[in-house]
Amino acid sequence: MARSDNYYAATLMIASMAAFTLNDAVMKLMAGQVPLFQLVFLRGAMTTVAVGFLLLLLGQVKRGLDNKDWGWIGLRTFAEVAATFFFLSALFNMPIANVTAILQALPLTITLAAAIFLQEPVGWRRVTAIVIGFLGVLLVVRPGAADFNAYSLYALAAVGCVTVRDLATRKLSPKTPSVLVMFINSLAVTLVFGSVTFASPWVPMTSETIGLTVTAAILIVGAYLFSIMVMRVGEIAFVAPFRYTGLLWAMLLGLVLFGEWPDTVTLLGAAIIVASGLFMFYREASLRAQQSSTK
Repeated sequence: MARSDNYYAATLMIASMAAFTLNDAVMKLMAGQVPLFQLVFLRGAMTTVAVGFLLLLLGQVKRGLDNKDWGWIGLRTFAEVAATFFFLSALFNMPIANVTAILQALPLTITLAAAIFLQEPVGWRRVTAIVIGFLGVLLVVRPGAADFNAYSLYALAAVGCVTVRDLATRKLSPKTPSVLVMFINSLAVTLVFGSVTFASPWVPMTSETIGLTVTAAILIVGAYLFSIMVMRVGEIAFVAPFRYTGLLWAMLLGLVLFGEWPDTVTLLGAAIIVASGLFMFYREASLRAQQSSTK
């Protein structure tokens, strides 16, 4: 693969992380003004329409899904809905950088879960990196400390849900269109959160909150599109480390928009998580290179 392709993919990954984090910041700006379920329903409705249009544009509606994929799609969708609830609940009640730091443990949890449930080989070096990374998570969460935020547990629950979602994604047929999966998930989130919204009083929205909700919908669609394009352009081993730029975006936006800055212990924990993840990516790339050289 050409080096220019990898650089392009790295740029797309950085753009994807920026869009995801900006979306998070925009949603957090509306915390306390509009109920969580109402916000997610409105954002989801706009996102579903946009993704549905993209699905039609790409002509992937007729391709459908293999019968064996429906079970995995159901599990993935359930995990997506739960992850949305837990993540946004944590985001609305914690500094954005802290929540994002906890989510950086995802490569570690996915690798561990794949080893346990999918029997994917994981050597002692990566197991050690996972253990060290989890120690970093404990530094960010700090259970039992005086400044412990119970919503950290929601962020951890979101990590668990996203791990299940990604493992279910690995079991899908390679022929299953990514945009179709994205549409099903977006529709499910919209319907679930909408059903709760319409069962409770509707809070009137100002022109500002409407504009922010539209912005969030545009950002989340862009983020997903960029992330799909990344997988189609660059080498995963080269591109994957750039996902950690999301933490840099979160720290910057937390400072500028909310006046938040992580304390020293949180920064240390985040650094340990990122370092463990980077080692994981390096080790996986080394193993792939060794396997290729022996063929």
